[in-house]
Amino acid sequence: MKTKIINIILLLLLCSYNINAHFNDSGRKQRILSESDFNFLKELTRDVVDSSRIFPGQMIAGKWGPNNTGGVLIRPGGRDSYPSFWIRDYAMSLECGFINNEEQKHMLLLTASTQCDQSWITEGGSMVPYGAIADHIRIDDSMPIYFPGTYSYAEQGNKTFGMFPPYDDQYYFIHMAYNYIISTSDYKILQQEVNDITLLERLKSAYNVPPSRSDNQIVYTTDDYRGVDFGFRDAIVITGDLCFTSILKYRASDELAKIFEMTGDKNMSNHYRAIAGKIKAAIPELFQDKRGMLHSSTGKSSQADVWSTGLAV
Repeated sequence: MKTKIINIILLLLLCSYNINAHFNDSGRKQRILSESDFNFLKELTRDVVDSSRIFPGQMIAGKWGPNNTGGVLIRPGGRDSYPSFWIRDYAMSLECGFINNEEQKHMLLLTASTQCDQSWITEGGSMVPYGAIADHIRIDDSMPIYFPGTYSYAEQGNKTFGMFPPYDDQYYFIHMAYNYIISTSDYKILQQEVNDITLLERLKSAYNVPPSRSDNQIVYTTDDYRGVDFGFRDAIVITGDLCFTSILKYRASDELAKIFEMTGDKNMSNHYRAIAGKIKAAIPELFQDKRGMLHSSTGKSSQADVWSTGLAV
């Protein structure tokens, strides 16, 4: 199993931010974490992010070429590991506050440039649908690898890691765009063309990739045509209605609603806000047990899920 320590540290920092912003019953701010402990987490996060940067031209592993993407990349962990850019790992670290606007823009546009613009079937029989976002992108030649388990463009995609690319990356792509716009107020980037398609259209097509129920908009998968719900558990078979991915879709729906509100398109804003409402209502009914924990799915591997429960909170 991969040890991606950057996200563990970053999640600790985000939790500490939330803890320190806690209000007591009288409405006053109540500091739970000491200032020294908070600063320790902050400094640790900064150091981890610094060690996870891959600078242009930098070599990080002997058998792989340097970073030829033209900008800084954030990889899942430090040292000589992970010679690719993983979308989900980076997107999960965005709110730490240590990734500047130039770096955000580069990784956002790189991800957009490798989005699938023509559906195709891999040699292993898996499908890469139109609008799919890569699982990871090679640093040496910017080739998109849509499936876990390999660095090879030709050999990617087989039943072991799903017949469909992981569902979460599409929603993390939207999260990347939303965070960049909020950080910079650069609304014009939505109309920037990437391979002749605007970023806004790319966000919409990515959103529509994961299969969803027509009534409650919950993301689901089947045994025969399975997609990974969340790349941190890409080797686990999880089927049925999917909790974690549906929560990501809820957040992406809310973010797209806000993006279209910024552009003045009230109809599209209301469209995505309505979907968010359906998902929010459906999640506790489908997944919550008597303890309040959310289960990972309604099919195979349905069990209490810390990731889903934490993200929902």
